[in-house]
Amino acid sequence: MKLSDCHNFQHFRQLAKERLPSPIFHYIDGAADDELTYRRNTAAYDDVDLVPNVLAGVENIDMSVTLFGKKLAMPLYCAPTALQRLFHHDGERAVAKAAQKFGTMFGVSALGTVSVEEIGAMIDTPKMFQFYFHKDRGLNDSMIDRAKAAKFDVMALTVDTITGGNRERDLRTGFTSPPKLSLSSLLSFATRPEWTINYLTHPKFDLPHLSTHVKEGSNVAMSIGSYFSTMLDQSMNWKDAENIRARWGGHFALKGVMSVADAKRAVDIGCTGIMVSNHGGRQLDGGRSSFDQLAEIVDAVGDKLDVVCEGGIQRGTHVLKALSLGAKACSGGRMYLYALAAAGQPGVERALGQYRIEIERAMKLMGVKSVSELNRGNLRFR
Repeated sequence: MKLSDCHNFQHFRQLAKERLPSPIFHYIDGAADDELTYRRNTAAYDDVDLVPNVLAGVENIDMSVTLFGKKLAMPLYCAPTALQRLFHHDGERAVAKAAQKFGTMFGVSALGTVSVEEIGAMIDTPKMFQFYFHKDRGLNDSMIDRAKAAKFDVMALTVDTITGGNRERDLRTGFTSPPKLSLSSLLSFATRPEWTINYLTHPKFDLPHLSTHVKEGSNVAMSIGSYFSTMLDQSMNWKDAENIRARWGGHFALKGVMSVADAKRAVDIGCTGIMVSNHGGRQLDGGRSSFDQLAEIVDAVGDKLDVVCEGGIQRGTHVLKALSLGAKACSGGRMYLYALAAAGQPGVERALGQYRIEIERAMKLMGVKSVSELNRGNLRFR
């Protein structure tokens, strides 16, 4: 399969599967326990029908949105995700350049493999730094200060990783960061020589935001589930979140809010946004899908902060459905990670380009000229 054969999310997934060693692919592809919530995240969109209007004069379409005070050329951005140089040797550099080309936001993870300093100097598109609250307070302060100095526009505190989810595929494949060979995975790495050569011949794998303070994940191999369970501070509470917001001083969001009560608390501590997200189904299995939970959260706080719908998005019509419920924008990880793994920056550009085309086409077929015209009257629930 070639990049030119990729026309949708599933095609990129298939090409990524062909090119990645099995433990790396299943780290992207897998989720917690029985992966029920992971499947629900996308299936939820199938339970809602779009009702179009016609004769609306839709020659010119404006799909731009304003999020965290910044204008995005499209209502979909690249959510922060960890370990990107494992998927392609260019990692975050490739995604950042693609996001800039499409005028959308790019998120860098605390567990990213390219530093905020490098990304900040590389692109001028809106940038988000995703923060994990560690036991090491010096590390926490360092990450906040570095992202601020790199002039990142938004900080997102991830709040749904108080312990690691039970990612059984990672247990089965032996996935760790950095990767380590085992008898069971040796054949998979050997039969993906292009990935293996690139990994061995490019700069050493590193987590630059963490490796100045901790060895785990960069020099000491560890699963992500174990990292969350042992390195992150399980005592994190609302006062900690408020203190982080105060130290940051700019646009601040909670990533992983799924209840109305928590959304209201986010307003109370001064957040300017929240990501309605279940971490791609990778944490609490059996939880509700982000899309199913979106409307009641928008009704509660949508006039007080920016609400982002994250997870399960595989089509432009999914974005329109979330925007119709009141989300300011949508975001996702797998929707560009498979493309990154498949072909680096050209892959991410192809994926973002297809989403942009799908959103524009669907808006025209829906009879709306701008995102602001989308509303719940466009939807019917089965």
